[in-house]
Amino acid sequence: MSTPRILIVDDEKNIVEALRYNLDREGYETLVSFDGLDALEQARTQIPDLIILDWMLPGKNGLEVCKHLSGQDATRHIPIILLTVRSDETDKVLGLEMGAVDYVTKPFSTREMMARVKATLRRQESLLARTPAEIYVLGELKVDWARHRAHLGEQPLELTSKEFQLLKALAEAKGRVLSREQLLAQAWDYEQASNVSTRTVDLHVSQLRRKLGELSRRLVTVKNAGYRLDSEV
Repeated sequence: MSTPRILIVDDEKNIVEALRYNLDREGYETLVSFDGLDALEQARTQIPDLIILDWMLPGKNGLEVCKHLSGQDATRHIPIILLTVRSDETDKVLGLEMGAVDYVTKPFSTREMMARVKATLRRQESLLARTPAEIYVLGELKVDWARHRAHLGEQPLELTSKEFQLLKALAEAKGRVLSREQLLAQAWDYEQASNVSTRTVDLHVSQLRRKLGELSRRLVTVKNAGYRLDSEV
């Protein structure tokens, strides 16, 4: 199993550094953010295995971040541990309703937090193990749709959320041509798609091709029609 990736989000730098130190020591890969908007961007692009999220944040607060992530296909599977100074039961219920899976009140002990992180990751791994395998293979490319992870050969392939969704749409088309409008509708939500130029698809396809290396020849431009992904050259 790959090393779990944990995103720590808190505007108190001493808390972030303490958590990062202890998580690194436990062997986890860590990412950090100090505001809600950056946390959303990192969650979309880095797809962590767990997010430790403070309630009170600049930009967007933790509840808004929770609600947004739990409402998106690409990020709704990421478990969130919510941090807060609030200890009222109503606040705890609200946090869980917004998408958090656990709730830790400040101040907290390092031992308690590490135990909660391990327990949350174990539950998530167990949940994923019960999910039917969704592994897509194309030459040296292997994509795990459920875990939102991709590898090219032995190397992890870092894809943005939109690149991942474009690849998924093309793979599921099984060699059929998808127009730029169809790709917009599938990789962006329908409300956004009407406001996004089809040139955006071309840009993201170009970026995806660059990351696919030699496999980029499988991603074919069909003149005046769109794109298709060939299973064979």
